[in-house]
Amino acid sequence: MDSARREQLPPGTVPLEDLQYNEVILQPSPSDDPEQPLNWSRTRKTINYAIVCFYALITFVLLDIGTVVWAPLNEQLGITYTNMNNSFAANVAGLAIGCIVMVPLAIIFGRRPVYILSTAIQLGAGIWSARTYTTGDLIGSNVLSGIGGAISESIVQMTIADLFFVHQRARMNAIYLTMVYIGSFLAPVAAGYCAKAQGWRWIWWWTVIFLAVALIVVIFAYEETKYTPRTEAMRTHSHEAQEGGHFPGYIDEDTKKAPEPTTTQTHELSLSTTYPKRPLKERYALYTRTPGGSRPFLLLVWDTISLVRFPAVAYTALMWGSTLMWFSIVLTTLSTYISLPPYNFTPAGVGLMNLPPFIGTVLGLLVSASNDWIILKLAKRNGGTFEPEMRLWLGLVGAIITPAGVLLFGLSMAKGMPWIVLCIGTAMYGFGSALNGSVSLTYLQDCYAEVIGDALVSVTFTRNALAAVVVFALAPWITSIGLYDTFVSASILAWAVYMLTVPMIIWGRKWRVQTASAYRQHLLRSGKHAPGPTMS
Repeated sequence: MDSARREQLPPGTVPLEDLQYNEVILQPSPSDDPEQPLNWSRTRKTINYAIVCFYALITFVLLDIGTVVWAPLNEQLGITYTNMNNSFAANVAGLAIGCIVMVPLAIIFGRRPVYILSTAIQLGAGIWSARTYTTGDLIGSNVLSGIGGAISESIVQMTIADLFFVHQRARMNAIYLTMVYIGSFLAPVAAGYCAKAQGWRWIWWWTVIFLAVALIVVIFAYEETKYTPRTEAMRTHSHEAQEGGHFPGYIDEDTKKAPEPTTTQTHELSLSTTYPKRPLKERYALYTRTPGGSRPFLLLVWDTISLVRFPAVAYTALMWGSTLMWFSIVLTTLSTYISLPPYNFTPAGVGLMNLPPFIGTVLGLLVSASNDWIILKLAKRNGGTFEPEMRLWLGLVGAIITPAGVLLFGLSMAKGMPWIVLCIGTAMYGFGSALNGSVSLTYLQDCYAEVIGDALVSVTFTRNALAAVVVFALAPWITSIGLYDTFVSASILAWAVYMLTVPMIIWGRKWRVQTASAYRQHLLRSGKHAPGPTMS
């Protein structure tokens, strides 16, 4: 592919299939430095990503177990259901605010210090939650846990972009989202039984214990994935016999394809350039700054927020925002009404109601993991060139099932139908939301992998701001038109938002072309450059 043609490609469009040799082309193309995270061994990547997944799991445990014990909080502390609903909205508002500050910090100082800071804040929030006595305690601890967990989605996506190639990202996102949904749906099941056996405060003390473990693991075992390119002066040079081939670094386990050769093939002595191994003090440094400085903090914040003007960013923000809105409505409605007649569920029973949506999400994530296989097939049909919009076809399934699940859940609860019908509705919601979340996140990664952290500030802020507004408005909404009509209107709104996938499939590439110049300008301000796709 010549350089002129390469310049015309919009962000995210890359050659992914070498049709001549029937091989996957690694995108982004790794450098010749074995210490670049893309070139790490499978073991090193697995350890790093396992720590990230544990962090994500315990973060969502802290964020989502509180609604299980609303009934005892009301009975023992006299906190009203309205204030408990407001505390959930305050939690979501903390999520919206925290990401604006913490994502720029991850860009400037690296992922490692922000993982540590986030976990430490959540540890404090967990202790405060366990020692709740007043409405102020409940709302304050929820705000703090929201701020602490705000970075969880953005920084994990940054880590995935640091470590994995395009054809691996759907699977990595599926693993990450599995941890999210275990924390969101399975942890409340355990919390319900814990509250019954040990008292409601122990659901928080157990969370504090796990957060303390997570903090220790992140401090002593998580390795920085922000890559700082090493200069020519850092290399060591030696003469050796060389018969051609590839540097002895990364071999992709999926494709068995090595990066491009880094030495000149001859039958005589040639100059081989290698990098020394990074010392532990660099791999586990408290922070990692990019040489040459960075943008001023406020300018960085503005740059990250302004990316919402790109259609792919706005689309993902609406997909995630809509998903969290319906999750918030389903969760708060369930916690409020399922403990009342005709259901009269105990905290343990309320916790068990999280099993159906979890089962739905697991099935949805298993289906979403197939997207890596789908895009390889579609890229091959497209002459070997991958377009990020190829990810979105699977999202149409979620666009239909999610609103249907929300509608079935709401109408069955409004009519007092058997609890098993509610379970079917939440399982459908879980299946569809898992597809929507995985597809939209991976699509955004494919479009703007170089600035995924920047882009996710707008996504996370929009998602949590919408959810906070809806949760604050939920009680007046239900009071005004009733539970039945509330869920009818919610499902119609959900369907309208999710069907934006159709115009993104049709015109997404055109919009990426139109915004390519603005994207390159953003990269220049970031001290980066648009990576030119390569084709053998």
